[in-house]
Amino acid sequence: MKGASVSAGVRGAHVTVGAKGTRTTVGVPGTGVSYSQYDRHGVSTPPAGDQRGAPEGRSSLAGDVIAALLVVAVVAVVVSFLSG
Repeated sequence: MKGASVSAGVRGAHVTVGAKGTRTTVGVPGTGVSYSQYDRHGVSTPPAGDQRGAPEGRSSLAGDVIAALLVVAVVAVVVSFLSG
């Protein structure tokens, strides 16, 4: 059985949060060009040399959701600006 998920977004960007991870997708409306990133919950890969990450390389679900919603908000502003 697959788990439930919640999806939110605007034209050109959306975030889907499921039991195992978060998928963030941004695109240029009407072109078919898009980028999608999947981040598993509880797994963090800090940049090389960055020792300030969460303990044992883990991140919180709340942090993932906040970061994903921030991406959606920024993309929404950019898309709105470019479209009119």
